[in-house]
Amino acid sequence: MKILTAHVKLFRPLNLFIGAFSVFISSAILKSLYFTQELSLAILTVIFYNAGANSLNDFIDQKIDQLNRPNRPLPSKAVSQKFALISSIILFISGSISVLFLSVDAKIIALFVVLPLIIFYNIKLKKLPLIGNAIISAILGLTFLFSGAVFGNMNKMLIPCFLAFGLTFVREIIKDIEDIAGDQLEGASTFPIIAGLNKAKNLTIFLAILIGFGSLLPYFSGIYSLWYLIFLILGVEIPLVMLVVLIMKSPSKKTYSFLSKLLKVSIVFGIFAIYFGSIYE
Repeated sequence: MKILTAHVKLFRPLNLFIGAFSVFISSAILKSLYFTQELSLAILTVIFYNAGANSLNDFIDQKIDQLNRPNRPLPSKAVSQKFALISSIILFISGSISVLFLSVDAKIIALFVVLPLIIFYNIKLKKLPLIGNAIISAILGLTFLFSGAVFGNMNKMLIPCFLAFGLTFVREIIKDIEDIAGDQLEGASTFPIIAGLNKAKNLTIFLAILIGFGSLLPYFSGIYSLWYLIFLILGVEIPLVMLVVLIMKSPSKKTYSFLSKLLKVSIVFGIFAIYFGSIYE
């Protein structure tokens, strides 16, 4: 049972759920809540690509993870390097096959934008401070544009795309701050290492405030209803305020870990906010 759990953990089930849930809610906003063939294929594509990306990431980061995340499947030796690499290849191929049955725009986004970004991010781009953070954030944001391409309305998915990008970008910087000790030992060039911890904290606070105010604009512009504001305050604005307050208090590694998890929950709440703000007056 432990071996099975470790292999499942390699693919990061929560990340897969967020990706699949993003596609499902996009369908609910643009089309319907019913499962159709195109919705099922879109969800499968996102799950396959995300699982492949997570597996490839763990394969490439196994040395750093021995210091930062020793309980992950590869550093703990619960999963072999060979399995991680082969599974990522199989998953990328599976996702590329499933997207072939979707729209032309969906194929272009998946095959010529998302997949190359995932591969080049893991091989090269993740080593570039802030650029690597932006790429991984863009990949999550592109899930909504991909969904818009599948269901025929990419314009309506621009706000979810930018909100997901912003929250993920802040989360990625927080993860870099959390991992600064292990990254320094491995000679990594993350933004907190290059610019210093204080500048990284200040940038995180600035971005959190920017996203906090920016995410209110769709409501005050009349794009979404009051339900958007309610869910946004509960699941995004309050966590962002908590983030700013805790970072200003010079938190510990555990606090950064908590904030990272909190922002992942905020992304889900942001999706709910957009759904209810779109559907209900």
